[in-house]
Amino acid sequence: MQQITFALYFGNRGFFPGELIAGARQEMIRAVEEAGCGYIVMDEKETRYGAVETHEEGRRYAAFLKANAGKYHGVILCLPNFGDENGAMAALAECGTPVLVQAYRDLPGKLDFAHRRDSMCGKFAICNVLRQNGIKYTIMPPFTIDPGEGLFAEQLKFFAGICRAVKGMRRMNIGAIGARTTAFKTVRVDEIGLQNHGVNVETFDLAEVFRRMEEVPREQIEEKKKQYLDITEFNFPDKKLEDISRLGAVVDDLIIQYDLHAVGIRCWNELELRYGIAPCLILGELNERGIQAACEVDIPNAIVMRALSLVSGGAPMLLDINNNFGYEDNKVILFHCGPVPISLMEGKGCTIEHKMFVKSYGEGSGVGVNQGKILKNKAVSFGSAKTENGKIHVFLGEGKLTDDAIEEGFFGTGVVMQTDRLQDILSYVGNEGFRHHMSLVHGTIAAAAEEAMSKYLGYEVYRFK
Repeated sequence: MQQITFALYFGNRGFFPGELIAGARQEMIRAVEEAGCGYIVMDEKETRYGAVETHEEGRRYAAFLKANAGKYHGVILCLPNFGDENGAMAALAECGTPVLVQAYRDLPGKLDFAHRRDSMCGKFAICNVLRQNGIKYTIMPPFTIDPGEGLFAEQLKFFAGICRAVKGMRRMNIGAIGARTTAFKTVRVDEIGLQNHGVNVETFDLAEVFRRMEEVPREQIEEKKKQYLDITEFNFPDKKLEDISRLGAVVDDLIIQYDLHAVGIRCWNELELRYGIAPCLILGELNERGIQAACEVDIPNAIVMRALSLVSGGAPMLLDINNNFGYEDNKVILFHCGPVPISLMEGKGCTIEHKMFVKSYGEGSGVGVNQGKILKNKAVSFGSAKTENGKIHVFLGEGKLTDDAIEEGFFGTGVVMQTDRLQDILSYVGNEGFRHHMSLVHGTIAAAAEEAMSKYLGYEVYRFK
């Protein structure tokens, strides 16, 4: 997981005691370090205790940020007391990152004029001015909190996830490897709409992919074979694993050559007809190492996979919203052939043939499905995306993967998910024209993902709460 670095900002008004800033500086640095994050902070000699009390000092802080451009992922605006609004406006007008506004508590016995902070009132004022000037910021409950409190560590974790997502998605490249399958109009996408949100799509014809597959060096093939054998039991002829590895090597080369952050792959039927392989192993391995990879050239869900992965710090998976679970209307069977990353599975999978291709084209036509068991009894966050009218639309929610058994004979890799909002979600997917795919990660991070995508990236987001 990428370490996040925060720029620390301390606000003050001149008539408040300066020692409050000195104490806050030490306490905030300690809290950030204990959270496993890095920090940069303006030298305390630049101003009184390194705080911003005036418009001119705000300009000094802005210069400090400019000198450290690219070294920080977010700003923590710390208010030990009622801070100066004009200074904050000047300091952060061009910070270009998410801003967390934190305000200290006033405490009983310290409400006399010599000790009270008025941080709550000051936080309202700071937020008002930031909003007036179009500076995006994040606030979390409780509205006032001290850096030494355990709950503030959770706020830092929440904010770090937002910062990772914004940094990783404000400018991103996605590879569409192969054209959308003709029958799958559900995964159509507006590339210009994506570009207007900072998402660039690079497209690659399968003819070029096949040409490159024939030219992959032997040492690269052998390296990929080792990587895939680490995540699956493979009991087919070596030629099948070699062809899967050739394809994996070509995808790796495209990722490097075009600086791709995520990919969507056309997974049928040319790979099956020409090489007798399916790319599921490749997708799982890519997702495990932080290159978000979607089946069926589902570019919008590759975006959601990336967002959820960056916020959570874990690998994502893309599953079909596939089957109802008997008469239990708060449970659904999620399924895909075999592209699940190994950290979300109960150990290694086992490579099988894709049964639909066997049925259509005969034995040996779809080797590469990494079938296994998805980890159960896990809280998950999920979402999906579409493009419509030039905008990126996303829905998000949270649920739990249960230990309910799916009957023997169920093809592929499936799991039961439970959520009290399931029927609302299914109706929403149907009424709003979302696809049958759902991106998932472990953890309850939907709120942070919503904050990142809606507030900072400009997506249209609906979260089921």
